[in-house]
Amino acid sequence: MKAVTVIVGGFITAYGLEAVLIPNNVSDGGVTGLSIVGSQWTDLPLALLLALINIPFIFLGYKQIGRSFAIYSVLGIASLAIGTTVMHHIPTIIKGDTLLVTVVGGIIIGFGMGLALRNGGALDGIDMLAVLLSRRVPFGTSDLILFLNLFVFVIVSTVFGLQGAILSGIAYFIASKVIHIVEEGFSGSKTYKIITSQAEEMIQTIRDRLGRSSTYTFVHGGYSNEQFKEITCVINRLEESKIREIINEVDDKAFIIVYDIAEVKGGNFRKQNIH
Repeated sequence: MKAVTVIVGGFITAYGLEAVLIPNNVSDGGVTGLSIVGSQWTDLPLALLLALINIPFIFLGYKQIGRSFAIYSVLGIASLAIGTTVMHHIPTIIKGDTLLVTVVGGIIIGFGMGLALRNGGALDGIDMLAVLLSRRVPFGTSDLILFLNLFVFVIVSTVFGLQGAILSGIAYFIASKVIHIVEEGFSGSKTYKIITSQAEEMIQTIRDRLGRSSTYTFVHGGYSNEQFKEITCVINRLEESKIREIINEVDDKAFIIVYDIAEVKGGNFRKQNIH
């Protein structure tokens, strides 16, 4: 099932390129962007350049990340290459409106790439490099992809001009945000730390109305030396507006700290009904 999803992600990305971005002189980033530039320079097929330029990155993925990642990435890149060939002459769905082109194109390619990354593969060599670097540096995959692509857009400007490079950067910025959402899913989790003088009522209300248990520790105010309870509660994104509503109702002067969480395992954490 993962392999099928990676392939679907490749074809979705190809559609975004051929039906939105390339006809409007807007490029993708990464190896795909370099392949588009190379295709414009040499008249070689885009699919051929996608396959050739990605080979060293696939080897890197195999050596450093693992066999399954490399296999899924081969499937994804192959589907992207085939997709660009099959869809090369499909009608352009948006023409001329630069804002709409960057937004729609960014969303489509971001969704396709995110789908592949979420299921263990990559559609672009720079995606693989970003996955590898994310294991060694304190940055997310989507942030590293965006950073590495800044250098690519300088090269893109030689073919599509400065405006084309800027539009390509905007489209890929949008894509990186979509990749992040698709990777985490809409159920990505957050930790709420709440310091309040109404701790018992807050914990009870969160449990009754949100279905979440909480933990707490005693803390002292550095200036007042008053003792408070610091409540810790893990929720998913869909529950965030509800917990904020609860906090405002119980203690609108509560001090709140919110953290994004990459992963939650163990215990009884699962999606609850919001009522």
